[in-house]
Amino acid sequence: MTSLPLTANINAARDPVDLAAYEGNQGYQAMHKVLQEMSPADCLQTVKDSGLRGRGGAGFPTGMKWSFVPMENASPGHKYLICNADEMEPGTFKDRLLMECDPHQLIEGMILSAWTIQADVAYIFIRHEYHLAIRLLQQAIDDCYAKGYLGEDILGSGFNLQMYVHSSAGRYICGEETALITSLEGKRANPRAKPPFPQISGLWGRPTIVNNVETLCNIPHILRHGADWFNSLGLGADSGTKLFGVSGRVKNPGCWELPMGTPIRELLEEHAGGMEDGYQLRGFLPGGASTDFLVEEHLDLPMDYDVIGKAGSRLGTGTMIILDDKTCPVGMVKNLIDFFAQESCGFCTPCRDGLPWSGQVLDDLESGNGMNADLATLEQQVKFIGAIGNTHCALAPGAMEPLSSAMKYFADDFQRHIDAKACPYCDADTATGGN
Repeated sequence: MTSLPLTANINAARDPVDLAAYEGNQGYQAMHKVLQEMSPADCLQTVKDSGLRGRGGAGFPTGMKWSFVPMENASPGHKYLICNADEMEPGTFKDRLLMECDPHQLIEGMILSAWTIQADVAYIFIRHEYHLAIRLLQQAIDDCYAKGYLGEDILGSGFNLQMYVHSSAGRYICGEETALITSLEGKRANPRAKPPFPQISGLWGRPTIVNNVETLCNIPHILRHGADWFNSLGLGADSGTKLFGVSGRVKNPGCWELPMGTPIRELLEEHAGGMEDGYQLRGFLPGGASTDFLVEEHLDLPMDYDVIGKAGSRLGTGTMIILDDKTCPVGMVKNLIDFFAQESCGFCTPCRDGLPWSGQVLDDLESGNGMNADLATLEQQVKFIGAIGNTHCALAPGAMEPLSSAMKYFADDFQRHIDAKACPYCDADTATGGN
C-alpha cells in the first residue's frame, strides 16, 4: 500500500485516470468491501478513529461532523452529500489537481461517504471556470452509472445514490457551506444563520453534509486500509497526508502530497526549491489568502493545524503564498482586501462597507496620500471587522487576517509609505503584489 494515497495514480506524463485504469490500480475495492461487509455505523466509527480533519480550511473532524446527521428512522426522506469543489481561495489549486487527474477517486469517496450518512443524492458543486474538471467528472459519473456503481441498488446492496455535477456561478462566498447550499437551491448565495446546522437542516431543509474535495478523496483509502494505517501517515498530532502548495517567487512552485506535520522549511526549500535567485523571503501566508502572515522565525514549524494555530495563523488549505523582499506587503494586502470586498455577498455592513473602506485606506497609502491617522483607522477596522460575531459569516474576519498580521510584522513598511508619500517599492507590478 502506498504512503501517498491521494496522488498514487497521478502522473503528469499520462492522461487522466479513467475507470479501467482506476480499477486496475485497486480503485473501487473499498466500495466493494464496504457495501458487502461494513455497516454505515462501522464506516462512521472508522472515519472517527482515523482522525481525518476537513481539508477545505476549517480542519473540523470529519467523523464528528458526520455523526450529527440523524440516522435510520430519525429523519425519513432525502439526505444529501455535497462536495465543495468551488475552489476560489486565492493561492489554492490542490482540488483542481485531484479532479483533473484522478476523478474516480473523488467519485468513490463520495459513494462511500454517502453510504456512511445514508444519503441518496450527491452533488459536486464546482466553480464554472474548471471546464476540464467538469468534463472529466461528468464522464466518470456516466461510466459509474453504466457499471452499476451509481443509481439503484448499487452492487445488490439495496443502496441507491444519484450523483450530479453542478457548475456554479463562481463566487468566493460559496466556499461557506450554507452559502453554497443556498446557491444550489437557486437563490442568492448568502450564508445562513446557524443553528440549525446543515447536518440537521441543509439543502431544501433536509440533512446535508458538505465536504471538500480533498477530504472526500481520503475516504476510500481510510475505509480500505483502516484507521491505524491512516494515523501512521502523519508525522505529528494530525493524521494522514495533505496536498501542500507553494506559489510566489520560488524556483519550483507547485503542489505536493506530503505527510501532515511536514516542516515548513522542507516544503519551501526542498520541494519548492527555495527562493528565486535575487529574492529573499520576508513572509508567507501558510494556508491561502485568508490566513495570517508568518515569517522566517516560523520556518521550522510543522504544517499542523494546532501548531500553526498557536503560531498565530491557520493551516487553512495548506497552500502557501510567498512574500518576497521586492514585493510591497501593503500592495499585496491591498490586492487581497480588494478581492474579498468584491466577493462579499453584501448581507452585513462590516463586510459590505468595511472591506471597501479598508481597501481605500490601503490605496491611499500606496498612492502616497496616506496619513498617520490611517494606521489607527486600519487598526480599528481590524479590531471590529476581524472579530468573529461582528459579521454574518467568516469572510470578513478571514479577509482581515493578512492585514492584521502585515501591520504586525511589516509595520515599518506601512510607516515608510506615509513618510515618503509614495510606495518605497518602485516597480508598479511588485508594488501591488503582482507576479
